[in-house]
Amino acid sequence: MGGTIARVARTWSVVLAVALGASVLLPAAPAAAHNSLTGSDPKDGSRVATAPERIELRFLATPAPDTTKITVTGPDDAPAASGAPTFSGKRVSVPFTPGPPGVYTVAYQLGSADGHPVKGELSFTLTTGAAATRSAAPPTTAPTTPADPPTTLSTTPASPVPAASRSADGGTGWWWATGAVVVVLLALGGGLLLRRRAAHG
Repeated sequence: MGGTIARVARTWSVVLAVALGASVLLPAAPAAAHNSLTGSDPKDGSRVATAPERIELRFLATPAPDTTKITVTGPDDAPAASGAPTFSGKRVSVPFTPGPPGVYTVAYQLGSADGHPVKGELSFTLTTGAAATRSAAPPTTAPTTPADPPTTLSTTPASPVPAASRSADGGTGWWWATGAVVVVLLALGGGLLLRRRAAHG
């Protein structure tokens, strides 16, 4: 009889212990509904020399695209994400646009089953980033001196009188000479005739 009572007591003790343990664990159930970050690439606090093409975040549970926001900022809070995040199971990746060397911060915000958003951030240092864009200075050109005007050789003949004119003048001179000779001859002939008539008269 005494042994049976002892066994029943021990059984109830076990049942109570299990019940108490379950009651202690029950408040932790809502906390399990919160998602959390489990890893990233680049890792939080790391230093990288080669800028990655994408930044990847890994979470405890699959994040919902509608309630997930991820931002990437570089030195001077300049945006460093070049596109919308892509989702693959529990992984989320964002295209990365590197800027100058410095610390880059990745901030995330996730939705949760109980309606409370989960926020967090990580950072990494880019040791060799893209150089800052500078406006190119116009090339310096030496002042140009105006070129001397081209020297044109005159093709005008030395004599302003055309050849045709000279030949024409020459021909006119011959005509005048011939006419003068004829006039002289006629005058001489007329004089001789007058003398002869006077002699015979």
